[in-house]
Amino acid sequence: MQKSDLKRYTDWFYEYIGGFFGDDGYINANLELKKEHTGFVVEAARYIACGVGLDENDVLAAETAGLLHDVGRFEQFVKYQTYSDCNSINHSDLAVDIILAEGVLDGLDEGEREIILSAVKLHGIKDLPGELSEKTLLHCRIVRDADKLDIYRVLQEKYLEYINDPENYNLELEHPDEPWYSEIIIQSIFNGEQIHYSEVKTLNDFKLLILAMVFDVNFQPTFKIIKEKQYIQAFIDMLPADDTIYKVRDRLVDYIDSRLRSTGNL
Repeated sequence: MQKSDLKRYTDWFYEYIGGFFGDDGYINANLELKKEHTGFVVEAARYIACGVGLDENDVLAAETAGLLHDVGRFEQFVKYQTYSDCNSINHSDLAVDIILAEGVLDGLDEGEREIILSAVKLHGIKDLPGELSEKTLLHCRIVRDADKLDIYRVLQEKYLEYINDPENYNLELEHPDEPWYSEIIIQSIFNGEQIHYSEVKTLNDFKLLILAMVFDVNFQPTFKIIKEKQYIQAFIDMLPADDTIYKVRDRLVDYIDSRLRSTGNL
């Protein structure tokens, strides 16, 4: 892959998504969120890929997967006005369909194309399948880490906006803002497990799900950013101030520190 390939994909992406913006302020605000998210994921994918020592070809492939990973979100939101796959359509599968229908990766080496398509298709599932090739698994993990880094960034910003001015908040909240959280989710975190979306009942549950994503982070460069940006404490501060939540914080901080002390990038 060449830099000119990535530029061509980038030009196509911004032209394609531009067609979804219109006169509806609510829709535009949510689409703009995903547009900005994509840019940050591309940057994060490059940061991680360089941080683990990949060559320029693989770095460009990682950036391409980051660029295309959420291309299905735009059609999804315009059609269904939700980013909930459960209540609409699987955005990862839709992204692959769009990439193939538009011929975005035509002309690229078949092996590289399949790796990028796999990274796009699998970026949002709870657990990666076990039969992936070593390189495909690597790129899937890079995109998933890059996606998580920006999910932490954007949700921290947007939830603070909501807390400070809920009446004028113009983005989607998928869950009711109740003062409680689910015990099953707390127990999953203490067990070092990711949380299944079906277990989420409240906005607090969803914040805990976001925190528990650290158990699916793969690379030390990702953990470094999570720690430097203090994302764990930022979300803890937006949850009830009780002993259980403080224990959740300690569990997550200890886990991140243990991964940063380990040798190697994984």
